[in-house]
Amino acid sequence: MKPLKKRVSLTLDEETIEESKILADQYDRSLSQYINLVLKDHLGKQSSQSSADVGNTK
Repeated sequence: MKPLKKRVSLTLDEETIEESKILADQYDRSLSQYINLVLKDHLGKQSSQSSADVGNTK
């Protein structure tokens, strides 16, 4: 079963939209799918970095 998704509205710079559309097309994804993947990747990296920072207490 696919995870449930919720519709959101974002305001982005025109340049960000155009660049994202190009990259989405290169990966054969819709703009929505591509932005979802990029955000998931970014959040995963942030979460990993935060976990590493917790382990580095002095």
